[in-house]
Amino acid sequence: MADDGRGDDVAAVVVTYDALPWVEQCLDSVAGVETVVVDNGSRDGTRSFVRERYPAVRVIEAENRGLGAGWNIGIRATAGRYVLLLNADAWMLPGSLERLVDFTDTRPRAAVVGPRLLNPDGTLQRSVRGFPTVWRLATEYLFLRKLAPRSSAFNAFYAGGFDHDEAREVEVVMGACLLVRRSAIDEVGECDEDYFLFSEETDWCYRFRRAGWDVLFYPGAECVHVRGRLYRENLRGHLLFLSKHRGPAAAERARRLLLNALRMRGVLFPGERGRVYREAAEWLASGDAAALLER
Repeated sequence: MADDGRGDDVAAVVVTYDALPWVEQCLDSVAGVETVVVDNGSRDGTRSFVRERYPAVRVIEAENRGLGAGWNIGIRATAGRYVLLLNADAWMLPGSLERLVDFTDTRPRAAVVGPRLLNPDGTLQRSVRGFPTVWRLATEYLFLRKLAPRSSAFNAFYAGGFDHDEAREVEVVMGACLLVRRSAIDEVGECDEDYFLFSEETDWCYRFRRAGWDVLFYPGAECVHVRGRLYRENLRGHLLFLSKHRGPAAAERARRLLLNALRMRGVLFPGERGRVYREAAEWLASGDAAALLER
C-alpha cells in the first residue's frame, strides 16, 4: 500500500493473545501500512517480539475484554478511510489488500468487505454466513442441511449453494479478515463489546445492514486463516445475538435446541469431538439462556 501512495487509505488492527505461532506472518502481510497491535494480556512474549521485530507497529496493552473490545481500541488509535481487522492467526496474500481497497472504493455503500479465506493448505475456508435464527441453528446442529446440501432453505446459516467464487452482497462475512469503512463506523457505532469471542462481526454486520449499509464478499482478495475453535464461546455468541435481536424467548428456544442437538452429537461422536459436544451440552444445561449470558 505504501509504495503506490495509498498507505493513508487503510490502517490495520491486530488483536493478540499468545499469538507467537502466527503473528509474524500476519504482520509481514501488512508491511508498509499503519498497524496497531492490541495485546490482550499475552504471556508468551508476543508483546516483546512485536516491539523488537516491528518497531513501526504500535503496541497497546489492554485488559482482555474480548476481541470486539480490542478492535474498538485499535480503531480509535488509527486513522485512514478504512480499517483492516486482521486476526493474529491470519495473513493477507500478496496484493490482496490493495485489491480489497480498490474493490471497496467502487462500492461507496459497503461498510464491510471480506476477502476469500483459505486454510493453510490452500483449500477454501467457507466464510459467508447468515444471521442466526432458531431454524437456521436447527439446520446446522441437527444436520438437516445434509438432507439438501444445495438448498438455501436448509443451508442459509453457512451460505449453502454459494461457492465463494463471485463478489456479492451477503449477510455476514467471518471476522478473521474484514475491511471496514470508517465513515460507516462513525454512523453506526463501534463493535458491541458484550460479545467476548464469536458473533461480534455478526452483530456488527446486522447493525450495518439495518442502517442501510452493504456487507460484501470479494473473492479477488485472499487471506489465509488458521482456524481455531472455542466451542462454548461460539454457542454463547449465538444466544447473545438472538437475545439482543430476536428477544429472550428466541434465545431460550435456541438454548433448548442446541442442548438436545449437542447431547445427540455427544453420543454419536467418539473421542475428543464427542467430549467437546458433551461439555458444551453440560454448559447449556446449567441454566436458562438469560442466566448463561449473565455469567
